[in-house]
Amino acid sequence: MCLCMSLSVAVAQTGEISGSVKSDKGEPIVGASMQLKGTTLGAASNANGVFKIANVAAGNYTLVVKSLGYKTTSREITVVAGEVLAQNFTLDEDKIYAQEIEVLGRKARTYTSDISFVGTKTGTDIRETPQSISVVTKELIDDRQMYRIGEVAKNVSGVNQFSHYNDLTIRGFRSQDDVRLINGLRSGAFFFTQPLLVNIERVEVIKGPASALFGNTYPGGTVNMVTKKPLAEERKSIAFTTGSFNTYRGALDFTGPILENKSLLYRVNVGYENAQSFRNLQFNEALTVAPSVTFLPSEQTSVNFDLVFTDINTRLDRGQPIFGASAGTPLSTTPTSLALGAANDHYRVRDLYLTIALNHRFASWLSANIGYMKFAFSEDLFEHRNARTFTPDSAGRPITDLAQMQVFQRIQQRFADNLSAYFVSNFKTGDVEHVALVGYDYVQRTRPIGGAQNTADGFRNAANTGTIATYNPANRAAYRLDARGNPVPNVPSFSLGSQQYLIANPSDYIFRRAQLAATFFGAHGIYVQDQLKWNNLSVLLGLRQEFYSDLENFQTPTERTVTQRALLPRVGAVYELNPTVNVYATYTQGYLPQTASTQIEPNTGGPFDPLISNLVEGGAKLSFLEGNLLANVALYRIEQNNVLINAGDPTNPNLLRQRGQERSVGIEIELIGNILPNWSVNAVYAYNDARITQGLDAEIGRIKENAPNTSAGIWTKYTIDNGVLNGVGFGLGVNYVGVRFPSLTRLFQLPAYTVVDASVFYNFNKFRIAANFNNIANETYWVGGYDFLAIFPGAPRNFLVNVGYQF
Repeated sequence: MCLCMSLSVAVAQTGEISGSVKSDKGEPIVGASMQLKGTTLGAASNANGVFKIANVAAGNYTLVVKSLGYKTTSREITVVAGEVLAQNFTLDEDKIYAQEIEVLGRKARTYTSDISFVGTKTGTDIRETPQSISVVTKELIDDRQMYRIGEVAKNVSGVNQFSHYNDLTIRGFRSQDDVRLINGLRSGAFFFTQPLLVNIERVEVIKGPASALFGNTYPGGTVNMVTKKPLAEERKSIAFTTGSFNTYRGALDFTGPILENKSLLYRVNVGYENAQSFRNLQFNEALTVAPSVTFLPSEQTSVNFDLVFTDINTRLDRGQPIFGASAGTPLSTTPTSLALGAANDHYRVRDLYLTIALNHRFASWLSANIGYMKFAFSEDLFEHRNARTFTPDSAGRPITDLAQMQVFQRIQQRFADNLSAYFVSNFKTGDVEHVALVGYDYVQRTRPIGGAQNTADGFRNAANTGTIATYNPANRAAYRLDARGNPVPNVPSFSLGSQQYLIANPSDYIFRRAQLAATFFGAHGIYVQDQLKWNNLSVLLGLRQEFYSDLENFQTPTERTVTQRALLPRVGAVYELNPTVNVYATYTQGYLPQTASTQIEPNTGGPFDPLISNLVEGGAKLSFLEGNLLANVALYRIEQNNVLINAGDPTNPNLLRQRGQERSVGIEIELIGNILPNWSVNAVYAYNDARITQGLDAEIGRIKENAPNTSAGIWTKYTIDNGVLNGVGFGLGVNYVGVRFPSLTRLFQLPAYTVVDASVFYNFNKFRIAANFNNIANETYWVGGYDFLAIFPGAPRNFLVNVGYQF
């Protein structure tokens, strides 16, 4: 009895503190630290952001609230014996903490991402960045069940697929794999296969040349893929997907703290796909494993390690061939399922990249940032592909139902290193705030000795002991002829009318064997940048000196260094008209040297001058509904000089030439975010007039290749949040792409197309079941193309069903 009385007295002399912790966006913060200063009493917020501190002696205290990525706050409180003190907190994101480098995961689960690192190399509000930046978050990727970078294009204004590969058109200009960024660092990437998105937090597209910050970039825009980083709270999810074309997918995403004090965090993403295709012969088996660790030894220092391994087993899809070689040939002369190849063709790709990011704050106004990426890529290829022409008859005329074929066997490795180091300083001069940056970048790419390629092409000579590259009807006696008097190709032609997919025997062909030349290029740049803010005006000034070195005949006795350099300015301004509307303008220059492999390949006709470009852009960035709905309007003009194109020489299909100048003028509109808490939208529109302004007389005024005048898209999702149907939701999307010319011929056009997608889903407890229906009208369309023998059809009507669980 005495013990019970003592406990009752103790409880009567103490009080309790309880409440919740939310972000400035209204989302609960998990794992926030609540500490009574000067005591050992404290608690952590639970999965709903709720906390409770019990048995607190009556008196006055300072309650300190901390959470990684948010500003620390404190509050003076008074605890009264026998009472519960309610204390609710809203924490603001700590933009100073996350300003220079991204080491922590994004907690938000919305279509919007208001902070970007790609525009300034600092965590800057997109509305304060004087250049158009489009962002596709993992939430939008998941809702549309997108698995590859090409699928993301339909959610970004002014972006469309150029082909089935890691190959896009941005603002009318082609943008390929060689300048893809991962976490702001340049990867080696891979052209023919697209990386899975299972470990991607968001995809950012900075429109126009980004050379003032990143060196070598394409004029239309640069794609940056931001990987998922660890969170300081426990989150785990698994998902399984099945659907059309015998598609099977699995994914998991685990994250949380390793140590109780949350100084060591982890995240693991794993994705697997095994899928056939609507295209003959095509399949894809891919595995991605992506662990990530963040170490926070102090409030001043943070380190992040990312490792991503991808293994892809597939076949190279060289596109749909059609009957033709003359104007007016309908694209429907062959089915969209038709592909060229043999049953034993294969393409095996493995890549591995490691990134390390370090941030250290010497003081509140000065920090250092270092990022490093090591990228390794290997491929093993055996393919039958078209020779970009039809087989000739005895008179040299094309037989338009026989595709001339060639065979490649190739084994090679490539490596890339990228180092980025910069200091950031925050200071004031009078009433002007500065965020100044000075940095150095170095990137190198190598293809070491050991790569080799076998090529079988051309026509058999009369003795059947060798080959002749092209057919000359004036010298028929030099060729082996069939019963009809036609030249016998080294690799049998592929009949478009009666396709056969046989197991090829390489010993039937006469190969040219060659060692792939070792290549090396290195680029380094020194750059400075200052973001100035005075009242409602923000100004960005940047300047980069870029140096480029290409070693011709690398690791041979005739090795020679070719150097280039470029001075790249950038200037922009943003003015806040009111809390809702910012207007901006910018001018910047771009630079991109031709690739080392292009420069040294003897059949291309190089060396070639680098690509030089410039951008003039202006527009408005708007925020509605308390920042939940964002809009961007951009008007721009981009000029590019020295673009490389195929010369169209039938005797040398690899010959290239440089075009004088191309110009792109257009307008883009984007609307993204939440109209209501349960109603999300992503809407885009672009008008683009991309034309050749200098070049051959016949070219001037022509619309650029695979560059539609008009494209638009919308995806909207609505979730019922009450009643018996609580958790049920629907999604609807429409995408339109206008008429385009293929890249190697003007004899036909790729027609405009409209594709309608839809989804239905149900969220209950911790489960999610979703069904996506793509191209529900079964539209026949082509996303891009090269010529009569290589156009790239979109998928017919298909579905995906996904089941996920969070715990």
